[in-house]
Amino acid sequence: MLKAIALSCIRDDRILFAELSFSLQQGQVLLLEGKNGSGKTSLLRILCGFREADAGEVLWCDERIGSAQYHADMAYVGHLEGIKKELSVLENLTVALALSIPGRYSIAEALAQVQLTGYDDALVLALSAGQKRRLSLARLLITQRLLWILDEPFTSLDKQGIQLTQTLMTQHCDQGGMIVMTSHHDLNLPGVDVQRIRL
Repeated sequence: MLKAIALSCIRDDRILFAELSFSLQQGQVLLLEGKNGSGKTSLLRILCGFREADAGEVLWCDERIGSAQYHADMAYVGHLEGIKKELSVLENLTVALALSIPGRYSIAEALAQVQLTGYDDALVLALSAGQKRRLSLARLLITQRLLWILDEPFTSLDKQGIQLTQTLMTQHCDQGGMIVMTSHHDLNLPGVDVQRIRL
């Protein structure tokens, strides 16, 4: 459903990648690998529609990305968690839910899944870095997004948090979801078809 055709990206007169093509179907994960500065985040930004490719195109269901439908089907979690630090945990998730189609988890169920039960009224300012990362995962669970685009999703997580995140990712793929991600950590997603591209 997601297809990249002959993508090229140039930054500061340096070619990060050229003629890059791939396709991703439901239930699959695409893992982007490479050293810092190789273009992984730039590619994610192109896939999100935040940046234009210097050449090539990205298709979603055989149509160029940028439509309202694509943005309704896609969720992005980058280095910044996309949460408001001045709001509480519950307020952040309530706002996210109001802007999206509800997913299969209620807010309470999502908080339980990411082990933040009891933190409803806690201000995000008071959360640890790992808890903020788990809150951003809860946001994914409460909204109905087929495609997750994740930039280093294991950042700031301990071993238990990494395992939890991988479990949620596996469940998402088992339910027909798809993921494009970068990571410097080993990936353990039993039964999931993981494609790898090294930039």
